[in-house]
Amino acid sequence: MNHIELQKRLGSKIKALRSKKNMTQNELAIECDFEKASMSRIESGQTNPTIRTLYKISKALDIPITEFFKD
Repeated sequence: MNHIELQKRLGSKIKALRSKKNMTQNELAIECDFEKASMSRIESGQTNPTIRTLYKISKALDIPITEFFKD
């Protein structure tokens, strides 16, 4: 798996976890203090989120950061 595939997979996982919590992309972005466009790029796999970004998202979703990397 290359880095592009990994980014897409991570973004899909974040989107699925967000949807499971019944949050909109905008709600999650606000909770994380991000622009909605930034959250969109993360979920679509167009950007490589930092550990700090993943930490903010995990806290907003109330899940452990490791959840993003489970299959």
